Amino acid sequence: MNTPPSALPSNLMALFPLILLAASAVVVMLAAAFYRHPRPVVMLTLTGLVLSFASLFLSQGLGSRQVTALLVLDHYALFFIGLILAATFVVAVLCYRYFGGGESRHEALYILLLLAALGGGVLVASSHFASFLLGVELLSISLFALIAYPRFRELPLEAGIKYLILAGFSSGLLLFGMALVYAQLGTMQFAKIGTMLAAPDEALELYGMAGLALIVTGVGFKLALVPFHMWTPDVYEGAPAPIAAFIATVSKGAMLVLMLRYFLVAGAYQSQPITLALSLVAVMTILIGNVLALLQDNVKRILAYSSIAQLGYLLVGFLAYGGLAIEAVAYYLTAYFVTMLGAFGVITVLSAGLNDGSDGLAERDSDRLADYAGLFWHRPWLAGIFTAMLLSLAGIPLTMGFIGKFYILTAGVKASLWIPVIAVVVGSTIGLYYYLRIIAALFAHDAKVGFVPEAKFAGTISLAESVTLATLTLLLIALGIYPTLLIQLLETTVVHLAGVPEFFALAGLVTGV
Repeated sequence: MNTPPSALPSNLMALFPLILLAASAVVVMLAAAFYRHPRPVVMLTLTGLVLSFASLFLSQGLGSRQVTALLVLDHYALFFIGLILAATFVVAVLCYRYFGGGESRHEALYILLLLAALGGGVLVASSHFASFLLGVELLSISLFALIAYPRFRELPLEAGIKYLILAGFSSGLLLFGMALVYAQLGTMQFAKIGTMLAAPDEALELYGMAGLALIVTGVGFKLALVPFHMWTPDVYEGAPAPIAAFIATVSKGAMLVLMLRYFLVAGAYQSQPITLALSLVAVMTILIGNVLALLQDNVKRILAYSSIAQLGYLLVGFLAYGGLAIEAVAYYLTAYFVTMLGAFGVITVLSAGLNDGSDGLAERDSDRLADYAGLFWHRPWLAGIFTAMLLSLAGIPLTMGFIGKFYILTAGVKASLWIPVIAVVVGSTIGLYYYLRIIAALFAHDAKVGFVPEAKFAGTISLAESVTLATLTLLLIALGIYPTLLIQLLETTVVHLAGVPEFFALAGLVTGV
C-alpha cells in the first residue's frame, strides 16, 4: 500500500505515541549504559510514558488514519493505547521500591517494560496479520524476561520458562492460522478479509475455518481462557508482583482489544461454529475460574483464577456483538485495569520490605492468605484499598466493577445470550465467597485465623506508591458512582470502530445508578 508523500507528515504525527514510546526505550537503554543507577532511569521511563500519553491528544486531532496497511490510528486504538500507557506508568512506579530502589541495579527492567508496552500499543492499533504478529512477539518476549528478571529466585525462573514455552506454542498456532486464512483469501488485512467474506458467493472453506480456529486457540492461550488457562496461576505466583499486574492488565487487555477489532472488521462473527465455540469457552471460563479460585490459599493464585473468570465475563460482552457490546467490553476492561493494578499494587507494597535478600529483592512475595491476617489493625488504608478492589472484582455497587457487570449483563440480555448470562450471575455469586474470604482475613484480630505480630507490617511506603494507590482507589469509586464521563468517551470510540452512529440508551440507565 503506497502512501502519498503529502500524507507522510500527518501519518508520522498520528504515530507519535508509538514513536515516543520506542524512542523512550532507546533513551533509557543509553542512559543505563552510561550511568548505572535506577533513579534517573525510572524518571526517564516515567517521563517517556507521560510524553507518549500527551501525544495521544495530538493524534486524536488528526482523526482516524490508516497508516500503511499495518496500523490504524483511530479513536478506538488511541483510547486503549492511553490505557496501556497509564497501566505501564503505574507498574513502573511500583517496580522501583519492589526491586530494591536505588540500592539495586535493575535498569534493564524499565527497557523491557517500555518494549512490552510498545508491543501492546502495536497490537491494539493492528489492522493486518503482520503487525498483529509483531505486536504479540514484542510483548511476549519482553514479558518472558520481565517474569524471570529475579534470576536468582527459583519461582520467577520457573514461571518464566513456563511462559516462554506457552507463548512460543500459542504464537505458532497464531502464525499457522494466519497462513491458512491467507491460503484461502490471499490477503492478511482485516478490512479486506471482511469485504471478501461479505460477498454473497464467498465463505470460509476448510482452510479458512481451520485457520480461524487456530487463531482463536492461540488467542485463548494468550487470554488464559479455559481450557487454555493452566499456565496462569503458576506464572502469576512466580512472577514479581508488579509484573503479574502487567500481565493481568496490559498483556491480556491488548490481545482482547485486538481480537475485538479483528472479529468486527474481518467479519469473523459470521462463522457460526466459532461463535458457538466461544460461547462454550466463555461459560467454562467463568465457572471453572471461579470454582478453582475457591480452592486456593495463595492470594496471587486467587487473583490469577479471578482474572480467568473476569476474561470470561468480558467474552460474554464480546459475543454480544454491536455497538452496545463493544462499549460494555471497553468499560469493563477499563474497570478491570484499575482493579487489578490496585490489588497487585497492595501486594507489591507489602512485598517490598519482606525478608530482604542479598540482591535487594524480597525472598518471596507477601502472597499467602495468612500474610494479610490483621492488616486492617496496622495498615488500615492499605486494607481499605485492597477491600475496595476486591469488592469491585465481586461487582458490588459504588465501584466500577458493578457498572461493568451491569453493562455486560445488559449487552448479553439484549443479544439473547441466556446461558452465558446465567453463567455470569452464577460465577459472580461463587466469586463473592473467595473475595470475602480475603476481606475477612484483612479484618481478622484473632490468633486462630493466623494473626501475626505488628512487626510483620513494619516498613515505610514511598510517596509515589501512596499517591498511585490512592489515585486508583479514587478512580474506582468515582467512576463507579458517576460513570458518565467515561461512558461518553467510550461511546465515541465505539462509533469509530463499529461504524454505526447509534444512540446508547444504556448510558442513561447507568448514569442514574
